[in-house]
Amino acid sequence: MTGSTPGPGARALRIGNASGFYGDRFDAMREMLTGGPLDVLTGDYLAELTMLILGRDRLKNPAGGYARTFLRQLEECLGLAHERGVRIVANAGGLNPAGLADAVRELAKRLGIPTRVAHVEGDDLTARYPGPENLAAHAYLGGGGIAACLREGADVVVTGRVTDAALVTGPAAAHFGWAADARDRLAGAVVAGHVLECGTQATGGNYSFFTEHDPARLHHPGFPVAEIHEDGTSVITKHDGTGGVVDVGTVTAQLLYETSGARYAGPDVTARLDSVRLTQEGPDRVRIDGVRGDGVRGEAPPPTLKVGLNRLGGFRNEVVFVLTGLDIEAKAAFVRVQMEAALASAKSRPAEVRWELSRTDRPDAPTEETASALLRLVVRDLDQDAVGRTLSGAAIELALGSYPGFHVLAPPGKGAPYGVFEDVYVPHVDVDHVAVLHDGRRIPVMPAHDTLVLRPVEPSQQPPLPEPLPAPLSTGSAVRRAPLGLVAGARSGDKGGNANVGVWARTDDAWRWLAHTLTVGRFRELLPECADLTVVRHVLPNLRALNFVVKGILGEGVAAQHRFDPQAKALGEWLRARHLDIPEVLL
Repeated sequence: MTGSTPGPGARALRIGNASGFYGDRFDAMREMLTGGPLDVLTGDYLAELTMLILGRDRLKNPAGGYARTFLRQLEECLGLAHERGVRIVANAGGLNPAGLADAVRELAKRLGIPTRVAHVEGDDLTARYPGPENLAAHAYLGGGGIAACLREGADVVVTGRVTDAALVTGPAAAHFGWAADARDRLAGAVVAGHVLECGTQATGGNYSFFTEHDPARLHHPGFPVAEIHEDGTSVITKHDGTGGVVDVGTVTAQLLYETSGARYAGPDVTARLDSVRLTQEGPDRVRIDGVRGDGVRGEAPPPTLKVGLNRLGGFRNEVVFVLTGLDIEAKAAFVRVQMEAALASAKSRPAEVRWELSRTDRPDAPTEETASALLRLVVRDLDQDAVGRTLSGAAIELALGSYPGFHVLAPPGKGAPYGVFEDVYVPHVDVDHVAVLHDGRRIPVMPAHDTLVLRPVEPSQQPPLPEPLPAPLSTGSAVRRAPLGLVAGARSGDKGGNANVGVWARTDDAWRWLAHTLTVGRFRELLPECADLTVVRHVLPNLRALNFVVKGILGEGVAAQHRFDPQAKALGEWLRARHLDIPEVLL
């Protein structure tokens, strides 16, 4: 499995992905190793919520704290990787990369497969943030430690918290011999890594225009592959014969996922997304390069590293009342008064009480379920009893004395702990980034010394908006009321308490209309939940895309379950379903 590391002038490096999250398709590692040629196989197992889950696991078992699924996958696939000379790089180490590295060594020994296992550490800053509620604090490291491990001949590299793109920048830097100041090349690898990191989202998964493709192709999409070239350009593809589709649309969607402005910052480099150009090179092949035909533009990274601080926020519980038939609003008001009175008189009233009525009912419905609406009550408190016994007692005691047809989806339980995610930042020099090799040697990774404070792109540096569609095509009888999604795709996601909604057009004319129509004001009108929140619009003309960042819509992050869709996964699809006046020429 080991071999020499090529330098500049080497052939394209084929990097595949076999996991977009902890719990992704178990067979993906085998599928990727047997489906076609690869040099490196990566796996992204960590998300903000995952770190909280692993933190709670480690409280129960100090030897744990890593993604055990990865070990089970390796038990089936380590021999395949060895036979095919494929190196494996994964952040499955979570909170305990050293523990996972030891477990992989034990597995390889038991299987009789010669494997050099290395790991990366230094991300764990939990000791700097003491407090019983703080479960984990981890810096997002770059690809330098991964590159050092691979240069020294590692076959398997496991890490803790690194940026998702580091799983690609590290192997690429090692393979091509890139130095830290090869910013355009590193930026190209960052963009390719961002496309790969969520697995099948780049090959047709969760895709707005899925109905335009053969369903049989999308039912079991293959995982993506990036062919990285020495100049930082890349081609996104997948193994021949696998399901899914790779086109400019699927790659655009993933590029917009969980990003904000034109500058996509990381510890290795800040990539300029406004320099990215996508070209359909052939069936299931999309080329990524820069505006001038060279690599994506890169700038020095910010002077600080992001640290994800996960802590226990308290306890949460909910009860969902089912309201059926007539007088839905009156029934909701009736039970709400009853519950509020019961909670107010309780020994320990929950600190936070939230109500939400979902009108899922239909008039003259053919089934009881479609005749019913759902009234959700969510409570939070530091005291588990306040959200457990207090809530269950108040709700269940109403069973025979409330609105007609009273019942709930399920009785409330004891209340479950919920987490809070917070971003903090530390200077590069405050983190001891280290590559720990198979033979125990430790190679320090030098912190970035040339940095650039992250700022929005100045208006004078932004590409101009396209000319709007002429008035005869965009006013009066030339328009029709229709869903935005008929002419625009979208993908949305979470970053802490914020959400992003990337919206893109597929034709130049649709882009001319979208760029001038979907302003921040119109966005707020279409999504009333955002009306009182800060919304920032970023323009990416090369992608024919707008990216909206909605601040605070997710409260304290996904683990806090602040709203119905706690990760904003469907926020973009809600936007696409909203109606506005669209030029007939675009429909």
